[in-house]
Amino acid sequence: MKTISLKIDDSIFGETEKILSKMKKPRNRYINEAIEYYNQLQRRLIIEKRLRKESELVKTDSLLILKEFEEIEYAD
Repeated sequence: MKTISLKIDDSIFGETEKILSKMKKPRNRYINEAIEYYNQLQRRLIIEKRLRKESELVKTDSLLILKEFEEIEYAD
């Protein structure tokens, strides 16, 4: 486990302390869980951005292929 020093805005610290007093959870555990949650969120946003970019790259080709399939006349 790593030890870090960080500065927290007074308002955020105060709100966190109020929440922690009701949760009966150690501050360190709470901050670790918050960072873990935020990391998961950021990973999802990175994946979403990459998928949007890749989707745009194949969009034109996908539409052309779809149009070709629509133009195929099926034999009865």
